[in-house]
Amino acid sequence: MLGFFTNRLIGWVYKYYERRLYNSIKNGKIPRHVGLILDGNRRWAKELGMEPTVGHEYGFEKLKEVLQWCWDLEIETVTVYALSTENLSRPKEEVEALIRLAERAFKDVLESKEVHERKVRIRALGRLHLLKDELREAIKKAEEATKEYNNRRLNVAIAYGGRAEILDAAKRMVSEVVLGRLRIEEINEKTFSRFLYTYEDPDPDLIIRTSGEERLSGFLLWQSAYSEFCFMDVYWPELRRIDLLRAIRTYQKRHRRFGA
Repeated sequence: MLGFFTNRLIGWVYKYYERRLYNSIKNGKIPRHVGLILDGNRRWAKELGMEPTVGHEYGFEKLKEVLQWCWDLEIETVTVYALSTENLSRPKEEVEALIRLAERAFKDVLESKEVHERKVRIRALGRLHLLKDELREAIKKAEEATKEYNNRRLNVAIAYGGRAEILDAAKRMVSEVVLGRLRIEEINEKTFSRFLYTYEDPDPDLIIRTSGEERLSGFLLWQSAYSEFCFMDVYWPELRRIDLLRAIRTYQKRHRRFGA
């Protein structure tokens, strides 16, 4: 009985604190573009005595929940680091499980009431040719089904690497020069940005990484030059709404001068 009332009290305190946090940020500047590095799924599962693939399953369910929080906060664009090019070299069984999970996620888009009601445009960013045909087909259908939406944007970085993106952009830009469609004198940062995977989006205002690691691991290397970073000492499946609200409160307290 005592445990029951203790849990009720903790739940009440949590909800009260969550409301206080939300009220403290709702009238402040909300980041237009948030990047999410979903780290810690495997370690979370291992500490609980489960297989790594189970951690990824829980991580996927958490992502759906976090996206709802972001959209409720009127965040326009979210870019999720789902699968890096380096991740593809993990054990075959784990990679195949990740690919199956990604395929399911893109197929879910077609039937997602939330995605269609909120008019969320879905895009995949990365070297998609490295992926299996079935996954590429699922991505194509999700992008096609949402291509006219413009209220929210969800970018999924998959088979993605920041250095790879910069190299691919450089190759495309050089090709334009060789074909005579771009003059060397016209090349600047703005021009280069047009050749990146994220050419349609503003640079991320805030990048959040879970699990306690404090590095980007190749995520949006060019675009994050003036992003604010928030590194959280919590595994991705354990992320709470108050953690996201705290990150945004921290973002609002920082003075962004963009090098000026």
